Amino acid sequence: MSADLITLIDAPSDEQDDFYSDDDLFKISSWGADLSFRELISRYDEDELVKPELQRNYVWDKTEASRFIDSVLLGLPVPSIFLAKTKDEKLLIIDGYQRFMTVRDYVKGIFSKDQSVFRLSRSDKIHERWRGKAFLELSEDEQRKIRNTTIHAIIFMQQHPANGDTSLYQVFERINSSGRTLLPQEIRNCIYQGPINSLLIELNLNKSWRALWGGESPDERMRDLEHILRFFALSDERILTSDKAPTRISLKKYLNQYMDSVNHSDFIADLKSRFEESISFAHENFGSGAFHNLSSTEEGKLVPNFSPTLFDSVMISVDAAIKSGINNFDKGELEAKRVAILRSREYQKLLSEETMRVTNIRTRVGKMFGALFGVEMQ
Repeated sequence: MSADLITLIDAPSDEQDDFYSDDDLFKISSWGADLSFRELISRYDEDELVKPELQRNYVWDKTEASRFIDSVLLGLPVPSIFLAKTKDEKLLIIDGYQRFMTVRDYVKGIFSKDQSVFRLSRSDKIHERWRGKAFLELSEDEQRKIRNTTIHAIIFMQQHPANGDTSLYQVFERINSSGRTLLPQEIRNCIYQGPINSLLIELNLNKSWRALWGGESPDERMRDLEHILRFFALSDERILTSDKAPTRISLKKYLNQYMDSVNHSDFIADLKSRFEESISFAHENFGSGAFHNLSSTEEGKLVPNFSPTLFDSVMISVDAAIKSGINNFDKGELEAKRVAILRSREYQKLLSEETMRVTNIRTRVGKMFGALFGVEMQ
């Protein structure tokens, strides 16, 4: 699926403009440290220096990487990197992964992007002394110079609240300099390392989900991953049934908090089975247009846009029906019932206005559940 997918997602305006700031809720400390590439490589190999899972794959080409090694050999200053100290005492690479990985690859001898032998480019932009050379073909002094070159690291950690890394999201959002503005799920993928992130990546390859999302390959900007997380988060009892639920949620903030709260192996099996059963049911009974709304201009025709709020309504309804053991309905009529409720102006307002108001979330899910299965949602 292309990076232009954003134009094919019919997100309500209040979700597109979602913004929050919790600056006054956190206490963050930071300090500087000069670390040699020798130490950084050792930490990385021992899993104490962590690359964000899936996100930020190595993107430099051989010429770009060679120029950086050339700069190190020439003794030119190396830009600082940002690291976050996590609650399990590891260092998460927030900014600087390309620079670090370039040196590690060169020292190890293999260019990770294509698994070729890492020899410096023969470009005239590389000093003639090192053109075409692998690390082991350098002199011992030159090898030591690369390993012993220090890079200034700015390390920060969240002191308050003591549990979770919720402040890292905003820090990452503000200091990352990867050359493009990262989308919310790309940042979450970097911050909330662990079982829930691995599960989202696994579920994103589910064949029924890929068919209903609309592309065989995962979206490079992780919008598809975010919608799986969205299903889990909005189907949580804190939203659907709790009398302590807020009046309205910031989706960005709530997804951050939810992902952090379920980032434990105890939750994974249940979440996995719920998504797999619900998405399989939706694909089988509603077809590839399960999460597509009706066209406002062509009678009875589905628009090609993936509707997040319709996705919520259908998936959470199906999940609730499966959990309740409801089976006295005609599967052959389900799609007709889905289309019928979409003809309601009242329901269309629930799909497009005040979509993160909790009463509206409950109402649009409850009405879809009733339309599909003929009973009230408990």
